[in-house]
Amino acid sequence: MILIGLKLSVVLVLLLGCTHHLVQGTCSVEHCTDPTRCVLPKDQRNCKCATGYYGDQCDKDAHIKVMCGRDYITVRALEDFFMYHNVPLESLHLSNKSCRAQREVIHGVPYYMSRITKEKYLACGGKQLEKNFTHISYSLSLLSDPQVTGNIIRNPVIKIEYKCIYPYIRRVSLPFPLMLYTDQSYSKAYSSSPTIELRDKVYVEVTVTEPADFFLLRINKCWATQSSKPRSAEGLVHTLLMNGCVNDQTVVFLNESTGQPGRNGESSTVRFSFDMFRFTSTPHDLYLHCTVQLCEPDDHKTVNRSLREKRRTDDGGASCSRCLDGWLLPHHPHHRGQSRQQEACTN
Repeated sequence: MILIGLKLSVVLVLLLGCTHHLVQGTCSVEHCTDPTRCVLPKDQRNCKCATGYYGDQCDKDAHIKVMCGRDYITVRALEDFFMYHNVPLESLHLSNKSCRAQREVIHGVPYYMSRITKEKYLACGGKQLEKNFTHISYSLSLLSDPQVTGNIIRNPVIKIEYKCIYPYIRRVSLPFPLMLYTDQSYSKAYSSSPTIELRDKVYVEVTVTEPADFFLLRINKCWATQSSKPRSAEGLVHTLLMNGCVNDQTVVFLNESTGQPGRNGESSTVRFSFDMFRFTSTPHDLYLHCTVQLCEPDDHKTVNRSLREKRRTDDGGASCSRCLDGWLLPHHPHHRGQSRQQEACTN
């Protein structure tokens, strides 16, 4: 079994939302000239501070920062931001009140911050994880308790919502990546290295089983050697497929469902056949090697377009975006000669 680590993206996205309830602060309209710091309503009677700014004229930056570490998630803002809104440190927590904020001084500047490990994400009130095929999203909220005096609340309540989006790393299993079958029905696979007559059809299948029917599989190159080592400089080499396209005139791609001629890169299974041959010099053993790409379903058009372009020109290899290159294990079909004296093949 071959296990291939799949990392579809290395881009880390930080999304920061900050919702204040009457904490924006007011400023004079004549001073609201920078839309990145203050926002004018339609009536233009007053202005409010933009997210991340505070002060009577929205001239102070709260330096709200989200840090998405490998094993932790942190949000922090200046202590002065909370003090301006009369929010004490002891009132700050995540959705689970047991996960409290801390005070930390960095380069002489005091901050209020919340730092948790991914293991404590759900326990601290993190929202349900959002996943798609490429990324996984963690969403949290830093809240302040209302400051109650008698039966009234005069100071604002702060809520800072923040999110970390990480690449979703999955593992792809190719249990037996390269199979040879007895005929075009692909109903019975050879259990060991077969002996095949010259010019008889060799039926090859490459498939992805985990996750089933999700990836588009494209064979980039297939070649035969006299050695089990794919890059060995010793012995002869014959190329069957190059850059996803036919390089041997006997190669035919087969549709998985109908058995009729098909295309490379349209599903999670690729089937093709070629006419059996042997090398002109000994040893006559023949090893098949292939390289593949695994692509997301939305790369379907890109895969087919690049293959069509390659068929029209020879100025470069076909490719698709966000694909994973992989190796397939060599398979070893023997040949059988035209006379009884050449029937045997020595391993």
